[in-house]
Amino acid sequence: MRHAHTVEQVRAAEAELMARLPAGTLMQRAAHGLAHAVLDLLDGGYGRRAVLLVGSGDNGGDALYAGALLARRGCRVEAWLLSPRAHEGGVAALRAAGGRVVRGVPDTASHTERAERPDVVLDGIVGIGGQPGLRPEAVAALDALAGVPVVAVDVPSGVGVDTGELDGPHVRAALTVTFGTHKIAHLVDPAAAACGVLHLVDIGLDLPDAPLEALQPYDVARLLPRPAPDAHKYIRGVVGVRAGSARYPGAAVLSVAGAASGLCGMVRVVGDPAVTARVRESHPEVVGEGRVQAWVVGSGGDEHAAEALATATGEGVPVVVDADALAHVTGRLPAPAVLTPHAGELAAMLGVERAEVEAAPLAHARRAAWTYDTVVLLKGRHTLVVRPDGRGRVTTTGTPWLATAGAGDVLGGLIGALLAAGLEPYDAASVGSWLHGAAATLASDGGPLVAGDVARAIPDAVRGLPGRPVL
Repeated sequence: MRHAHTVEQVRAAEAELMARLPAGTLMQRAAHGLAHAVLDLLDGGYGRRAVLLVGSGDNGGDALYAGALLARRGCRVEAWLLSPRAHEGGVAALRAAGGRVVRGVPDTASHTERAERPDVVLDGIVGIGGQPGLRPEAVAALDALAGVPVVAVDVPSGVGVDTGELDGPHVRAALTVTFGTHKIAHLVDPAAAACGVLHLVDIGLDLPDAPLEALQPYDVARLLPRPAPDAHKYIRGVVGVRAGSARYPGAAVLSVAGAASGLCGMVRVVGDPAVTARVRESHPEVVGEGRVQAWVVGSGGDEHAAEALATATGEGVPVVVDADALAHVTGRLPAPAVLTPHAGELAAMLGVERAEVEAAPLAHARRAAWTYDTVVLLKGRHTLVVRPDGRGRVTTTGTPWLATAGAGDVLGGLIGALLAAGLEPYDAASVGSWLHGAAATLASDGGPLVAGDVARAIPDAVRGLPGRPVL
């Protein structure tokens, strides 16, 4: 599991550890990890040039000590001190190693010949305690070095560390080297998109439970329901799908495709006879009405969505509520549920503008989960799954090619199958989202795809998990 902790949690853990270690040990651990990550990025240090952008905090100290290590590896290192104060020990260490230290942004910085441009910039401007946005001198330094790859120290300066939000200028990194644990900004957009590749350095922190986490392949393999040797189709679970309409028949086909990927024992489809007939043409294994352990409702439901939602939630089994059915959720539902809106749908449910949700997805997903007292899955580049208590998971699998019509219908069906197979809503939503992204990556193989490709790749995504679970 990849964990993301808050600034308060990290600082408490650092204070506890520093009380047991010689002074400066923690910073040296961070600096060594940072320096080696930069050396890996540069494929060595000899003959390279690095510029350190240094603020007044400890991450500026991390950058300075890392710069000293780079200088000892033959790298030409120059530190630009962007604050009246800088870590004195770090400045001394860099100078002793042969590095150069200047105050502010050098007058010649924006006019340096291309051949003299640095190979890398280390962003030590603002640490995890900083507020979103940057001061003018930091913006000027970044402008002078535009086009040079940036390695962010702990987090890209200027992002909202505990929120994942942006408010003003910020660093956009090629690589972010963080220490002890991931922070929320590393996983939650829009800040996560500014982090580039993430590299975690273990510095020995003892941390409490994290408010946000990201499943990894071993977690998915552990959570995924697997058929017992004596299993039959009813034991493995039956999911019902109420989706599609005369206007959107394909939504039912794709919802069933996600549900019928082999993760539960049976799929039932209920609705317009013409729509269900079309579904059975594509999926002859699907059957009609009967008892189910979970429902999927709403995709392409059009004017029938309200009735489908009321009927499904009246049975008391878990329900995946998607698309058109979301407009009819006005309060706590009478059955366990997973709501699966995209940003526009969540905005309508909360009475805000879509842009507000996109600027602060975690805050709005948490608000919706609390408001409706259920699990909310907010679709996006990094999909969020949030419980009513505010804890959440973020999905980091997937590909930009997954932004295609019908992909959400497949996801809803997949989550419904996992609910029917016995997972709780929180686990079903987060495992389903992870598999959906992994299947899309496999199906895409670097190129375009359509929603049906994602459904067909789900079995391969499961086979690729550690331990090779058997469908």
